[in-house]
Amino acid sequence: MGRFPFFLSLLPFLSLTVIFLSTTITPPNPAAAFPLSTDSRWIVDETGRRVKLSCVSWASHLEAVVAEGLSKQPIDSISKKIVSMGFNCVRLTWPLFLAINDSLASTTVRHSFMNLGLIDSIAGFQANNPSIIDLSLINAYQAVVSNLGKNNVMVILDNHISKPGWCCSKFDGSGFFGDQYFNPDLWIKGLTMMATLFKGTTNVVGMSLRNELRGPKQNVNDWYRYMQKGAEAVHAINPDVLVILSGLTFDKDLSFLIKRPVSLSFTGKLVFEVHWYGFSDGLPWKRGNPNHVCGRAMHQFMRKAGFVLEQGYPLFLSEFGVDVRGTDVIDNRYLNCLLGVAAELDFDWALWTLAGSYYLKEGVSGFDEVYGLFNWNWSEARNSSFLDRISGIQLPFQGPIEQPGQPGAKQHKVIFHPLTGQCLQRKSLLEPLNLGPCTDSEAWIYNTQQKTITIKGTYFCLQADGLNKPVKLGVICSGSTSKWEPISDSNMHLSSKLACHGARVCLDVDLNSNTIVTNTCKCLKIRHKCDPASQWFKIVNSTRSLNVTTPFLRFNSVLDFFRKNMLGSLVVLA
Repeated sequence: MGRFPFFLSLLPFLSLTVIFLSTTITPPNPAAAFPLSTDSRWIVDETGRRVKLSCVSWASHLEAVVAEGLSKQPIDSISKKIVSMGFNCVRLTWPLFLAINDSLASTTVRHSFMNLGLIDSIAGFQANNPSIIDLSLINAYQAVVSNLGKNNVMVILDNHISKPGWCCSKFDGSGFFGDQYFNPDLWIKGLTMMATLFKGTTNVVGMSLRNELRGPKQNVNDWYRYMQKGAEAVHAINPDVLVILSGLTFDKDLSFLIKRPVSLSFTGKLVFEVHWYGFSDGLPWKRGNPNHVCGRAMHQFMRKAGFVLEQGYPLFLSEFGVDVRGTDVIDNRYLNCLLGVAAELDFDWALWTLAGSYYLKEGVSGFDEVYGLFNWNWSEARNSSFLDRISGIQLPFQGPIEQPGQPGAKQHKVIFHPLTGQCLQRKSLLEPLNLGPCTDSEAWIYNTQQKTITIKGTYFCLQADGLNKPVKLGVICSGSTSKWEPISDSNMHLSSKLACHGARVCLDVDLNSNTIVTNTCKCLKIRHKCDPASQWFKIVNSTRSLNVTTPFLRFNSVLDFFRKNMLGSLVVLA
């Protein structure tokens, strides 16, 4: 039998490969049909399609009681930039006194600034938002919500604190029910007022009942007593909004729900929220091994909050954030870990914060906010590369398996890289694997028994080829170089063994060429100065339909691949 006929015998396999990988184009983020509700752990629209809340917090609870930044830029410009940054939602904070103190609510924006001596803010506000400066504070709040709606931005109304000012401390009088500024009856009155005010405002999709419960008076029994009352009050007035409940200890702990579920008269509207910052775990991020610290932090997060997803409720990470300049070691290591968790769990979230600066924060006028997406004058992003990183988690990875309008959306895997916010992809069979937008990712299958990672619908599997060498795709997937397993406490090292001497290597990125390679695994031992971030990958469940027909699936490219990589083997076999 000659060589050529034998090669032709592979053509049915090659043709089948092409057929399997041609994929229908699906819009990545179509508009939601309001109102929203919950379907087990998912937030969905009226059609039953998943809507992922990818929000940014916009503070309106400080002393001026006005949405920050309106002295720097026109409101419509800010709203449009929120959309251009990839967010579909704003968590808009408000102080309780705005809703229960008529004198405060009726104060104009101009007089609020005058009372605080913020003359420069008045001039800036007059120049940028003249139609708002003489509105009452409550009407100015409504104007912000309205403008966000005109730009198709959803809003979560967040009761952040009682008395206007910076939040939060254990002893600020606003921490828990019964504190100096936190009368439960007045709080329910305020929630009722806001629910009434925004009833029928379709882009107001949820109400977060209280931010960061805390302080010496906090206790589980009063949490159930009053949070359930507040939830019922909001739902009775406005049954269209999601009701979002925060936990204890600065909203880091929902663990009491494990033994005692919430009891409400309504279903399909309840969401739980949690906060997670790098400073929550403190110096271990700087002094400890990032693999160990991340592993402990993930375990703690699941024990105190992540379990609600398994109970069948959506989880809203309503605050996380970092110094976006990228100069803080603690924040940088924490963010690498958090993005891996956020991709894997695919929960809803709100970044802290939009504000590049504040009118007044803790006595400082024009305070520069390094956690802010905007720069000091709100004219542009403080760090565009940070926006690139979080873009990887802005669109949903998952949803109900059979999503309306997406009958072809079946579960597969994507391989997410937290350091860049991108996913593993390949442009052609003859080019190295690299990183790119997760919307353009390959659909991978991970066989947990055989430890193989293959492109869905094909026989092509991921293979290690040597130290500091690009990984490759092959069709003989039984050897050690084709077996991959997550190792280390972070569970984000994808490790294989080289054929020549059995050395363990880990998936890595050559950041200069953006090529996926294998290298010696970093930081498996306790060394606090080691940084494993380039080697952290997370295998993530996905039900996204692929957006494009991948160009490398042209028949000639597949033939070229086999000529280059398999012809020698075929000659021997023939």
